[in-house]
Amino acid sequence: MQKQEIEIDIKELFSSLWQQKLLIIVITAFFAFSSIIFAISQPNIYQADILLAPVAEDSQMTGAASQLGGIAAMAGINLGGGQGSSRVDLALETLKSRIFTKAFIEQRDILIPLMALERWDSATGNVIIDPNLYDIKSKQWVRLVGNGKSVTPTSWEAYKLFSTIVDYEKVKTSGFIKLSVQSQSPLLAQQWATWLVDDLNQWIKKEDIREFKANISYIQDKLTQTNISEMQKVFYQLVEEQTKKLMLAEVQEEYVFKVIDPAVVPEEKESPRRAIICILGTFIGGFLSLLIALVRHILARK
Repeated sequence: MQKQEIEIDIKELFSSLWQQKLLIIVITAFFAFSSIIFAISQPNIYQADILLAPVAEDSQMTGAASQLGGIAAMAGINLGGGQGSSRVDLALETLKSRIFTKAFIEQRDILIPLMALERWDSATGNVIIDPNLYDIKSKQWVRLVGNGKSVTPTSWEAYKLFSTIVDYEKVKTSGFIKLSVQSQSPLLAQQWATWLVDDLNQWIKKEDIREFKANISYIQDKLTQTNISEMQKVFYQLVEEQTKKLMLAEVQEEYVFKVIDPAVVPEEKESPRRAIICILGTFIGGFLSLLIALVRHILARK
């Protein structure tokens, strides 16, 4: 008897769904059409990748630094004798920092294409700037903002947007780093990825050179304050160590990262995946339409 009731209920349910087939078709079609419109409206995003290898510090220099490290620490001097991996970690954290991002955007003058890019013209290869955000003729920002906000994008706004298009991934098996930059323009993606590596190398290099020079100046000052020959000998060794590091830093262009595979202009888009968007939208519409039809069936029975 129970089995017969279940069969009757199933038949009744399918009969009800069949009677509501027009509702199911309309809702599913609406979601399918909306997902198609949404997918088409999304701009193509291109991603440029650059493969980097960490530049290890010279093993002999690192060994000498470790031998003198204890004495240097007592004298209040940082020899900077960390391993290459720690310097790489510092560079990667610098890459995501606000101060570096702000300096990069200003030095490379990319605020306009970053904040006001409307689309990329594949025929000419030019980027189209949104006139509602930036007026090219007057060279002024014209975007509409709320009270108390700046018409010109602030460094904080630029940093937040830039952080979403730049990413890196450490390859655990090899220790290499893959740096990625996304943009509507494949040319900008490739160019910015290349610039980022160059500027990051120069940024860490300048910081280390400044530190080495400060250490040398400090040690030389200490030399004039002691008459103990053994201490003078140690200080001379420290000066020699820091001078070698300074010379190596000044001649090294690829200071932290060595480019293994340079960024190229991507020919295929990274996103959006329009087919998946359409399939997912249609599936959600179909599921929702069946749910509505089922609720209507239950309410009708009650």
